[in-house]
Order: sequence, then structure tokens, then C-alpha cells
Amino acid sequence: MGSAFLCAALGIVPTVRHADYIGSWLELLREDNRAIFRAASAATKAADWLLARRACPELGRGAEAQAAQADGRIAA
Repeated sequence: MGSAFLCAALGIVPTVRHADYIGSWLELLREDNRAIFRAASAATKAADWLLARRACPELGRGAEAQAAQADGRIAA
């Protein structure tokens, strides 16, 4: 899912489809209908993290902590 978010953000048109991969998602969703929401949340966070580094490669640990504080992920 994260790769789909990144492809969309970067304008990359995916060309590979894997039936087994999709099948494993279907099986998981049959067992846990909330799994898609947890996966989407984690994928969004991962894609945002990667895209932030693409936009600002010099973003280091100090700057990352400042950004997290600024958007409310951590307390001041």
C-alpha cells in the first residue's frame, strides 16, 4: 500500500500486478475487517516520511524532531 501511495505522489505508473499479493490481502481482510485501516495508516506515515526526505534530503535527526514537535506528534 505504501508503494502505491509513493507511486501516486511521484507520478509513477505501476506496471506489475501480483495475484498472490492481492490474494493474501483478501485472506487477511476475511479474518480482520479493520486490517486495511491499520495498514493504510502505517503506509501513509511511511510514505510521508520518505517523501519528506525527498523534498528535504538534509533533514536530520534534529530537524526531524523539530518537525515532529511542530506538527504535534511530540510534546514541546
